[in-house]
Amino acid sequence: MTEDSRAVGAPTLEDVAKAAGVSRATVSRVINGVRNVDPVIQAAVRDAVAVTGYTPNRAARSLVTRKADSIALVVSGAGNEVPPVAATAGGGGGNGGRDGAGFDGGVGTFMTDVFADPFFGRVVTGVVNFLRPRGIHPVLMFAETSRARDEVVSYLRQGSADGALVVSTHAEDPLPALITDAGLPAVLYARPARPVRISYVDLAHQDGARLAAGHLLARGCRRIVTIAGPLDVPAGQDRLAGFRDTMARQGHPYVPVAEGQFTEESGASAMERLLTEHPDLDGVFAANDLMAVGACRVLRERGRRVPEDVAVIGFDDSRAAAACRPPLTTVRQPVEDMAAEMARLLLDRLARPDRPVTSVIFEPTLILRASA
Repeated sequence: MTEDSRAVGAPTLEDVAKAAGVSRATVSRVINGVRNVDPVIQAAVRDAVAVTGYTPNRAARSLVTRKADSIALVVSGAGNEVPPVAATAGGGGGNGGRDGAGFDGGVGTFMTDVFADPFFGRVVTGVVNFLRPRGIHPVLMFAETSRARDEVVSYLRQGSADGALVVSTHAEDPLPALITDAGLPAVLYARPARPVRISYVDLAHQDGARLAAGHLLARGCRRIVTIAGPLDVPAGQDRLAGFRDTMARQGHPYVPVAEGQFTEESGASAMERLLTEHPDLDGVFAANDLMAVGACRVLRERGRRVPEDVAVIGFDDSRAAAACRPPLTTVRQPVEDMAAEMARLLLDRLARPDRPVTSVIFEPTLILRASA
């Protein structure tokens, strides 16, 4: 295969070289990113590429640059039974180059939960919107078993992707450590539960929960409860800690808590328990929007008006917040921007392998709607 293995009539390296007034070898060096080329010549070649409409053959180029021009976007957990799946993000359910692996490959509950949660769609949107203009293709991979995690590491070792963007769904997920121990470039969405030398992006979760607590108190709510996220993950812990801290600083040392799992049904179940134990409650902070939607549903069923009888605040500012009735007041997590930053950090690491690991923490904002 050569760099000009393409349809008959398509522009070739020779066409670009002729338009730029340089040799074919010089054009090849510029296209393949060789650094010691005069900037004036680089500009001339780029202009010639634009004029001729030349498109490098990606497979041939990868043989020269040893780069896949592809990034693995990995959604990972800590299970042991679900088989691996990979698919090109936005590619309509292809198998991402893996024979026999598709979206219907038996991933069961794990994959169903992923696609049911609006958070993951926002991550994919942010990553794709950042990488696509740069000619880089994300490959969506699921790693919910030890075998799947091994395959992700192998996929990266073989150079099938230049690095990984990892979204972990479980505090005990070993994949981030497996990737970094193998010396492979990766960036994680959210602070790891255990110390791992990996760059990550995250939100100031405690500050977001403080915004929610302050708003409920400012509305005059005094019998406030909270539906916490899973307390085995840092985000769940931090949101509860920030909420409790602000409440305590305002003279409310005890806040009833029911733990949820970031799902609508778990939010509904938690709301049922809290209403039974604290029937006079007048304010609810749910640690994500899906749980807040479940809470609002139960409150309606119990004859409680939102926000007249009970004010409700969620977290994330997902599509579920705007679709809720009434629309949710919520703490915004800029997921798309965070996902794009995760991709930027990875590309920077690929360009500068000696760059030390780093973290980027985003600030939350309170979005006021009708529920509180």
